[in-house]
Amino acid sequence: MNLPPIHTQPDNDPQLPAARRRQHARNLFGPLDSDERSQALERVAQQAAPSLDFFLYSLFSGAMMALAFLWNAPYLLLLGALMAPVMTPVAGSALGVALGAPRQFGRGLAALLLGCGLALGAGWLAGLAAGAGGSDLALTYTRFDWLALLLMLAAGALTTATLVREQQAELPSLLLAYGLLAPVVSAGFGLGGGGAFLWPDGLVIFALHLAAAVLAGALGLALAGFRPPSFLGYSIGGALLLAAALFFVILSGAGAVLGARLGLPTLTPSVTPSPTQTPTPSQTPTPSPRPTRTPSSTPTPSPTPTPTPQPVIAVIAVPDSNGAFVRAEPAGQTISSVLNGSVVHLLPEPPASAGGRLWLRVYVPSLDAYGWILDGLLATATARP
Repeated sequence: MNLPPIHTQPDNDPQLPAARRRQHARNLFGPLDSDERSQALERVAQQAAPSLDFFLYSLFSGAMMALAFLWNAPYLLLLGALMAPVMTPVAGSALGVALGAPRQFGRGLAALLLGCGLALGAGWLAGLAAGAGGSDLALTYTRFDWLALLLMLAAGALTTATLVREQQAELPSLLLAYGLLAPVVSAGFGLGGGGAFLWPDGLVIFALHLAAAVLAGALGLALAGFRPPSFLGYSIGGALLLAAALFFVILSGAGAVLGARLGLPTLTPSVTPSPTQTPTPSQTPTPSPRPTRTPSSTPTPSPTPTPTPQPVIAVIAVPDSNGAFVRAEPAGQTISSVLNGSVVHLLPEPPASAGGRLWLRVYVPSLDAYGWILDGLLATATARP
């Protein structure tokens, strides 16, 4: 017997059998009826509205991640992700894409960008405190990774689905915050400290992760029955999909965050000819009335200049990144960074061992600076002595 709508038992009623309640709890992406969609729409719209708590916790999370980059402490990154708020604006943006509602999409996106902007400011302050150079830990979050992209797709879909189903969204939101805030903070860290490969690349990775999460959330909502009322409503999703494709083309074409290997120039060592020794002619003996032996003068050879040894030329070639750091001492403070393909001169100083690795003393002509670089990051173009 069909009951009137006002007397319909909800699926999560404690009087229902446990098997039915478990089935309802597992059905994250199943279709909803019209009443459930209306309630979920109102609930998600309220949760995705900008709130002071979201901005404050975004700032605290960004500050903790900035300290992690400043001190090279990976565990502080996890603590920063735990401090992050639930990423409800991502669900709001996904709902706007699924319904073709520009206002809903813009409100969620604006709240998310403002919260991430506060995290970027925290990273900028940490970069100013660190000074010139870069952070090896921050560089990790400015590289494209297929596994990270797949995790962001899953986190965006699960966060949106759990919010719609009124379930606990803390765990998928934790992964979502980690994938969005870490690249943003690393970009701010590079902007404040002047470190290469951090400032633009971190923002591109953030934009790609955000587009993937929103599209995955919108797809999950579409499976639950949230669809635009007209075909023109799909324009927001199409524009977002094009933006994600554009970001991916930028990554694969520019090679800045993919760590593309540049073509290494083949340098041929030049041969410096040594000057030919010019002998001094001996004096001719002068005849005298009496034959006397006149000693001839000893030939004086002209001095042979000592040829200056040609510097050993090497090229930066890092397989897993797009450059290397130059440090003041072996495994010491970072001076600057150089891109793959940059030419350096190997100095005749003996290699040094630090941190279980071999370091070489180099001169970087493009920076007019001396420093130390790991031996495995160089491709020698001239034969080492």
